[in-house]
Amino acid sequence: MADSPAPRITITDVAREAGVSRTTVSHALNGRGQVDPATRLKVEDAARSLGYRPNRHAQRLRSGGANMIALMSSMPSTISGGPSRLGFFMEVASVAASSALERGLVLALVPPNKPGQNTLNLLDIDGALVIEPQAGDPQLAALLQQGLPVVSIGRPGGDTVDVPYVDLLSGPATQMLLTHMLASGARQIALVVGTSERTSYTQAEQAYAAMAAGHGMKPVVLRQDESLGEDGGYAAARQLLKEHPQLDALLVMVDAFAVGAVHYAQEAGLRIPEDLMVATRYDGLRARSCEPPLTALDLHLESVAQQAVDLLFEHLRGDTQRRMTTSALPSLALRRSTQRKPR
Repeated sequence: MADSPAPRITITDVAREAGVSRTTVSHALNGRGQVDPATRLKVEDAARSLGYRPNRHAQRLRSGGANMIALMSSMPSTISGGPSRLGFFMEVASVAASSALERGLVLALVPPNKPGQNTLNLLDIDGALVIEPQAGDPQLAALLQQGLPVVSIGRPGGDTVDVPYVDLLSGPATQMLLTHMLASGARQIALVVGTSERTSYTQAEQAYAAMAAGHGMKPVVLRQDESLGEDGGYAAARQLLKEHPQLDALLVMVDAFAVGAVHYAQEAGLRIPEDLMVATRYDGLRARSCEPPLTALDLHLESVAQQAVDLLFEHLRGDTQRRMTTSALPSLALRRSTQRKPR
């Protein structure tokens, strides 16, 4: 098991070691104010012995020159990587990078943390965009602990974290997919989501429960570990179709799961969409290159990324009044996986 990363040494630690105030440490290390040579030397010795690295983030914010922001996601590489070429993550990154550069900011792409690792310790950033953080997200917690401005793309999971966010309207988006599947002839739909506590999953389950109740449909929900990727979707479809042979449609919120579900259905001799419809949430490379191609949602990520950078830039400048902005309602990308011919 990897060792936990050492906590970052702060100006408070240096002040305690040197027996002086935080202000004195700041003045001594930055060459400002009146600090006698002996005290300055004592502070420098304390900083050196502790391995203190000045927080250039705070210095740049004071001077109005914030320079670097990070984009990160807690999704495992089996979801964010693979055939999708980082899909959702890179689609947001391409727009966010351009928008950041227009403001004189550099965008750093941060991979998901591995156990016992904190990549943030290696970076000197001024703020961050976090894609759909789950409840108790360690990366989000680390950012907030450092006092960095953060904007979440998608409302953070759970109810305890208050950070600015772009609302992805996951509830209405799920309703859109379900309404389409019902109109296309689906009689019994199952929902597949990840096990992480993400707002997109929570809102999808709420929309699905409302649909099931309104149509007298028995709700069937399966939660699968995101780290299993396409194999997880394969296993989910196998379990669902064996336990509920009456199912004729799957709404699979994770695109990697959806591709795996299609693979199992085809191996089981089921025709898509005639015997089983499959739809997913994100209209990325996986959805488009699957055979048959998957019905999905255009989440308008270009607009979402622009909104997120705009909101983060406001907070970097100290304008923290705006806490939330709403994305445009997703558009339905209809493909063969749900286009069942009328019987």
